[in-house]
Order: sequence, then C-alpha cells, then structure tokens
Amino acid sequence: MTQSAFSTTIQDYFFRQWETITSSDRYQKIMALPPAQRRLTWTGLFAASQVVVFGSLYLIFGEIVVIGFLASILAGLATGAGALPALFFTEISKNLFNSLLGAAAGVMLAATAFSLLVPSIDYGNQIWPGNGLWVASLGMMIGALFLHFADRKLPHIHFDSISDQHLNSINKIWLFIIAITIHNFPEGMSVGVSFGSGDMKNGIVLATAIALQNIPEGLAVALPLVGLGYNKWKAVGIATLTGLVEPVGGLLGITMVTIFTPILPIAMGFAAGAMLFVISEEIIPETHSEGRSRHATFALMIGFIIMMILDNLLG
Repeated sequence: MTQSAFSTTIQDYFFRQWETITSSDRYQKIMALPPAQRRLTWTGLFAASQVVVFGSLYLIFGEIVVIGFLASILAGLATGAGALPALFFTEISKNLFNSLLGAAAGVMLAATAFSLLVPSIDYGNQIWPGNGLWVASLGMMIGALFLHFADRKLPHIHFDSISDQHLNSINKIWLFIIAITIHNFPEGMSVGVSFGSGDMKNGIVLATAIALQNIPEGLAVALPLVGLGYNKWKAVGIATLTGLVEPVGGLLGITMVTIFTPILPIAMGFAAGAMLFVISEEIIPETHSEGRSRHATFALMIGFIIMMILDNLLG
C-alpha cells in the first residue's frame, strides 16, 4: 500500500467512526437537549466512564497502577495543550519551533538517562547480580529495533520532512500524525514501566519529561491542519488524540511489569532505547534540517539541565 493510500485509509476510518457516533440515536438525543443540560449530560457520562475505568484498575491491580495510568493520561494531554497556540496563530518562526524541539530532546535525554537507564541497571543487578548493565543494554537494543521495524512497516512522514510552511497536503499531514502516534506509544509505556517499578519519584519525573516533550509535538500537528483550513478546535482535538495513545502504552507497561516483575529492567531498557531512537532519528535531525541551529543546541542543553535538576530535587 502506498503512503497516500494508507493515509487516505486512516482518514476514512476515523471519519466513518465519527459519522457512526454522530448518527446514533443516543447521540442525537443528547445533542437535542438544551445547552446547559447537554453539557451536564456529557460531563456525567465522562465522569461515570472514569469511575468505571479507574475503579476497575484499582480493584484489579492496586493504587500504583491507577496513579501511573493517570500520569500517562496527563502526559498525553500535554499534546493538546501544546496545540492550543494554533487557535491564535497559523505559523511560528522556525527558530522558535527548533528551540522547542531542541528543549524537548534535552528533556527526553535527561529522563532517559536518569529515570530509565540508571534504574534499569540497578534493578537488573538486584535480579541478576552483576549483569544489570547487560540486561539494560539488551532492553535498549530491543526498544530501538522495535521502533526501527515500526518505522519501516508503517507508512508515515518524519519530522525532517516538514517544510517552512510545515506540511503541504492533507495526506502528508495525516502521515505525519501517524508518525507522532507511533512514537507516543513507547513514551507512554516508559511512564507506565517507571510507575510499575514502585518508584513514584521516577514515575513523576518521567511523566513530567514526556509532558514537556509532547508540547511542541502538539503544535507541529495542529498548525499545518489549521493552515490547510481545518477548524481550529478540530485541529487541536486531532493533536490531542495523537497524545492519547500514551495511556494505552502506559497501561500496558505498568500492568506488565507489575505482574511480571523480572522483566522490569528489560522493560525500562526497552523504553530508553525507543526514546533514544526517536531523539536521534526524528527530533535532533529536524532541529538541524536547514543546517546548524545554535538555538536548538542551547535549547537542548537547557532542557537537559532542567530535567536533571528536577530529577535531583524530587530525589
């Protein structure tokens, strides 16, 4: 399947699902209610669904899983927060965008080193004395290979394909959205794995890092959609949805290591390898796509320092 055909298929699928929902009798009855009552009904349904989801997780897995799942949701929602400037602007300067991405790369690098690799080696040594380093290294390579094959098998567009006007067609935008979604899954998984280790501090630090990193990604998704005539709120909504794949990865990661504790060091190494792959393959090349970018370089260093300070303060 060509990239264009794959993109069209994805768009058609989402639009068909949306049409199915909006054409249902229940949806129509709710939309026919007076505005205040309609908002109250949606709020009530959302609250009820959250009680069911979080209550079930608490009863089955316990408190740590609930907290980790919530943290991965909040980290994913940061993508939507990053998209909010698209409500007011249709484009931003290249230097500013590169600086935001550079800072995101610095934050991810520090989080990968201090919140994933160091604990992975420590837990590995506890389970397999003297072999923690090799276990973490094995996990890293598995994580990098996972994203390598996902990168090859699923058609999408990389960060460094963005032009000055961002993306120049609907199909290209959707291929780029798919790329963001692919990379958000292991990021969410890393948050879940950290909480699954039982170390609340590491989980909070990593969730914060992922949230900060998601902000420029949300902007990168929303701005080209607005530029091609999408409703601004719809563009923000689509950007938010790309981040909400993270709770899926987060839930998988946290439940997996909670049930199968011996895989914890490998899982942390896996998440670290996947994140390093994204940083090296996508984010840093984009910040230097037009040659050297001193703004992005210093932003990366600042992001790394901020995350390093946060990690030590919380510790």
